[in-house]
Amino acid sequence: MNRLETQVVHGGREDLGELGVHAPPLDRSTTYPLHSLALGTEEIDELAAGGHPRSSPIYARLYNPTVARWERAIAGLEHADEAVAFGSGMAAVTATLLAAGAAGRHVVALRPLYGGTDHLLASGLLGTRTTWATPATVAEAIEDDTALVVMETPANPTVALVDIAAVVAQAGEVPVLVDNTFATPILQRPRDHGATWVLHSATKFLGGHGDTVAGIVATDRERGRALRQVRIATGAVLDPQAAYLLHRSLPTLALRVRAAQDNASELAKRLDGHRGVARVLHPSLPECDPDGLVGRQMDGPGAVLAIEVAGGEVAAARVMEAVELVTPAVSLGSTDTLIEHPAGLTHRSVDAEAHAAIGITPGLLRVSVGIEAVDDLWDDLERAILVAAAG
Repeated sequence: MNRLETQVVHGGREDLGELGVHAPPLDRSTTYPLHSLALGTEEIDELAAGGHPRSSPIYARLYNPTVARWERAIAGLEHADEAVAFGSGMAAVTATLLAAGAAGRHVVALRPLYGGTDHLLASGLLGTRTTWATPATVAEAIEDDTALVVMETPANPTVALVDIAAVVAQAGEVPVLVDNTFATPILQRPRDHGATWVLHSATKFLGGHGDTVAGIVATDRERGRALRQVRIATGAVLDPQAAYLLHRSLPTLALRVRAAQDNASELAKRLDGHRGVARVLHPSLPECDPDGLVGRQMDGPGAVLAIEVAGGEVAAARVMEAVELVTPAVSLGSTDTLIEHPAGLTHRSVDAEAHAAIGITPGLLRVSVGIEAVDDLWDDLERAILVAAAG
């Protein structure tokens, strides 16, 4: 098997030589010619069952070659049989819950999670009943009708690490979904640790340039077919233009993730103990990785960190207003550095009583570190923190 750095460059491009092109083409067709009615009928049956076409994709809601190339690339990186792409990360979450049979059944979930996922589970919009567990209480939370265990590591927004293999062991026969958005397959491959489903908000690091919204789920062949059936039925397709951009971004994924990770580690070290900062959260700091998961489960600490500024929400707001190079904005994983306030923005829909329990304090800021010069980032962040501290 090729190494990751080679896979991100060549993944999903296996048919380009046969097509006689070097760059993956963009296929924007909404419908495709049929060579015969009999063959078209066979293709419809196979696609409706979640399979792949042998000759004609029939219709763009059912299948698109540009999307399929990117799916194959991500499946390879995540050591999965299949990957299925969706129009957003939340569409991918919803489809996984439906494909896993979680609608109308019980789900065990570990906080913190992305705010949208938390809200979907807590609200019961799909008829799910959710028990919130800790990594140590998963087994006791399992019920007879538990369909899925949902977790995220590093977790959004506190970058808390969870031992995937330990959760899988506690889950027993219940499949485990891991949101791998923060780590990407460059730093972590959850299926190697027993996860059944691996989810990404591809809007983030996989896209990497802040210009594409998408989601993708990697899993085994049978569950991949179930995901495609849900995608066909619900119309949660990924636009081929977005897939084209995502595939074009993939060759630089390892370079981007590692460069941003180096910056994040350096900023965490400089911020730790700073007089304007009450707490720094980043897996590069020993206290943030007590179980030694970096190096065992993860190949590095990642490019997202969180800081709790002294002075609470007022000071946090001042930091966001004072930065000049860093962009105050939600989302993450772009080439430039973003800062946001989880309690007021990305996790505002999360039960307020749960905030304190999972470390989302009024002064907490999430920083998605980019690939700029680290000294420039430091100058901007430290100045903003000092402005906030001065009132």
